[in-house]
Amino acid sequence: MASTSPKLTDSVQLPANMDVAKTFYGFGIVGLIASLVGYFLNKDQFFFSYLTSFTIFTSVALASLILVMIHHITKSSWGTVLRRIPESFMSNLGIWSLFMIPVILGMSSLYSWTNAEYVAEDPIMLGKVPYLNIPFFVIRQFIYFGIWGYMGYRLHKVSVEMDRTNDWGLTQVLKNISAPGILIFSFTVAFASFDWLMSLDAHWFSTMFGVYFFAMSFQVIFPIIILMVFWLHKKGILTNTIGKAHIYDLGAWFFGFTVFYAYIAFSQFLLQYYANIPEETLWFYFRLEGSWAFVTYGLLICRFIIPFIVLLNRDSKHHYKLLIFASILVIFMHIVEIHWIVMPVLNEGGVSLSWLDFATFIGLGGIFMGLFFQRFKKHNIVPVNDPKLADSLNKHYHQ
Repeated sequence: MASTSPKLTDSVQLPANMDVAKTFYGFGIVGLIASLVGYFLNKDQFFFSYLTSFTIFTSVALASLILVMIHHITKSSWGTVLRRIPESFMSNLGIWSLFMIPVILGMSSLYSWTNAEYVAEDPIMLGKVPYLNIPFFVIRQFIYFGIWGYMGYRLHKVSVEMDRTNDWGLTQVLKNISAPGILIFSFTVAFASFDWLMSLDAHWFSTMFGVYFFAMSFQVIFPIIILMVFWLHKKGILTNTIGKAHIYDLGAWFFGFTVFYAYIAFSQFLLQYYANIPEETLWFYFRLEGSWAFVTYGLLICRFIIPFIVLLNRDSKHHYKLLIFASILVIFMHIVEIHWIVMPVLNEGGVSLSWLDFATFIGLGGIFMGLFFQRFKKHNIVPVNDPKLADSLNKHYHQ
């Protein structure tokens, strides 16, 4: 049995008058209504914009899920005081699965492999029919979100239950879910990225795409947590609980996975460039021509080179302004990169922004963040009876 550490001096509840969730829900509803109007004006643009926004926010929830499972399986203590942030993101994956429905309904607009006549005339596509067919695609989505929704909900529920019961034995339950969960997560996220993004251009294939999607998603979760921590501190929340050492660790993870993301992204490009197989190289060819080329080089500079240089120095990993700058930049470039993956299928000639890109982003983003803050406010924002909490609170930054 455990008791709350005496060093936990901050309130572990969001203020009762903080109705952030309602504000986000309001924006979300307005955005979704505008998006619905856009559907009737330009159906194809709506579905491509919707898929882009849906993938952006789903990637954040999935990165949160794997981060929490890694935390449990490695028995790490440094992130205990931060864990409720990713837990609150991942816990809503079951509810969030409802927003997959428009993607399924828009398959004929999004995916050329749903066109039977097109497939029948293409030998390459005929070979992919056993995997790329509508019934199997839909079944896979139920499997993915069923697994993710269960793991996210269960891990969050057990963590919250530990707060209530003081039962440290529940840490074994968390590990029992996380150990096989990491393996299952790896396969399901890889195949989901194939389904949602890679099959947009069904001729193209990359065996590294699943790892590439994971790398970009996992990189972006750290700047999101960093900004969330700074927002809490600005509101006077957890100022004594989340200290300089925790922020430094976030910055170090952020830096490390910036390098990892760049390594994976470049490796995928290099292997396909070296092999020089037309079905593989055409995907990059379209993204290195016209105005898409500026986006491609912008990703290299703004998602890797600038954050790498900014975070390279040890002190910058806890420097308030530098971390905010690097975090906002990488989050923005994550949005740009998902757009860069999806939209050349619709606009091969070059970058063409639509108001529906913004409407769907605001609509889905508002609901996603509304769900997050609703869950975050409902429970303690720190796992107060976790056995590793004392070690996490005692963590100090060493000069």
